[in-house]
Amino acid sequence: MQLPSSLLENAVAQFSKLPGIGKKTALRLVLHLLKQDAEDVTMFGDTITKMRNEIKFCQRCYNIRDVIAIESTGQFNGTYHVLGGIISPLDGIGPEQLTIESLTARIEKESTEEIVFALNPTIQGDTTIYYIQKKIATIGCKVTTIARGIAFGGELEYADEMTLARSITNRLPVGQYVK
Repeated sequence: MQLPSSLLENAVAQFSKLPGIGKKTALRLVLHLLKQDAEDVTMFGDTITKMRNEIKFCQRCYNIRDVIAIESTGQFNGTYHVLGGIISPLDGIGPEQLTIESLTARIEKESTEEIVFALNPTIQGDTTIYYIQKKIATIGCKVTTIARGIAFGGELEYADEMTLARSITNRLPVGQYVK
C-alpha cells in the first residue's frame, strides 16, 4: 500500500501490527484519528504509553489478560497461573519460554490439590498439557482441563471431527448441564 506521506505510512504500519488489524483497517483507524481533536489523540497516545509502562504482570501468577474471560463467568473460585503461551516447536516456543518452572514450584509450595488447564483446544495446547502433566506427575496434584465440545449455539454440521469426538466422549447426563 503506497501512501502519500511517510508519517501516514508509518502510522498504518504500526496499527497493522495489532492482532486482527490488516492494512485497510489500520488506514481507517489512522484516518479516524486524524479527524479527531489533537487533544483527544494526544490523550489516546498517552493512555497507550501509560498502559504499557505501568501495567505489570503479577510476579506470582503472571496474570494480565487471559484470566479475564474465565473471571467474567463467575464459575471459578481459585487461583490462576498464566503460562504465557503454549509449547509450539514450529514457532520456536519450548517449555523454557513459558512459566512452567514457576508453575511447578507453586504447585509444590502451595500444596495445590487440583490444576485446571484452560488452554486452546489444539495439538499445541494438548502437548503443553501433556508436558506439564508428566512434569508434575510425582507431586500428587489432580490434573483436569476445561470441557471441550460444540459451542452453545453452534451447529453440528460445522464441527470438526476432533471437536465432535471429544463432545461425544465427554458427554454429560442432561440434568448436569441444564441449569
